[in-house]
Amino acid sequence: MIAALTGAGDEAMAAVAAALAAAGLRLAGAVQVNDPPGSGRPRQMALRLLPDGPEVPISQCRGAAAAGCRLDPAGLALAVARVEARLAAGGVDVLVVNKFGRREAEAGGGFRDAVAAALEAGVPVLLGLPEAYARAFAVFAGDLAEHLPPDPAAACAWALAACAPSPARALAAPACPGAASDPGPSGPG
Repeated sequence: MIAALTGAGDEAMAAVAAALAAAGLRLAGAVQVNDPPGSGRPRQMALRLLPDGPEVPISQCRGAAAAGCRLDPAGLALAVARVEARLAAGGVDVLVVNKFGRREAEAGGGFRDAVAAALEAGVPVLLGLPEAYARAFAVFAGDLAEHLPPDPAAACAWALAACAPSPARALAAPACPGAASDPGPSGPG
């Protein structure tokens, strides 16, 4: 099973990963972290490998006048290799990928093989999906895909249900941080 959080940005995917970890799921994957804006230089990007690091730089310095993509293919390849090794080691409940982006959509690279490996192993996948790559994602994922709002509580609930081997476990799963809880009957009794 694969769920795409359409329109989810870097911060939303980091919140999703944090919610899943807080709910006790064993994660593999990566979320993007960026330098804060306002430094007067191009923002540097890194991928924080799940569950607990390290951060792998994925920006290349191309000079002040450079335009276009600053993604460092070698940095991305290193992050992907480490995520694939974590998946291969086993014990992963959910693969979280920051986004199905240009590398995955146009070049068949990036985390595409890691996503496929997770799906083949029966590991649910959550990923961010920029609208620009929705068509390529649809071709890649086919009928395995489910689309979710970019909401950490919804993604956490989906992941807990996807990881549940039985309905009883799904009912006994820990609550997702940020999820609305049922307050029960309200009003005067």
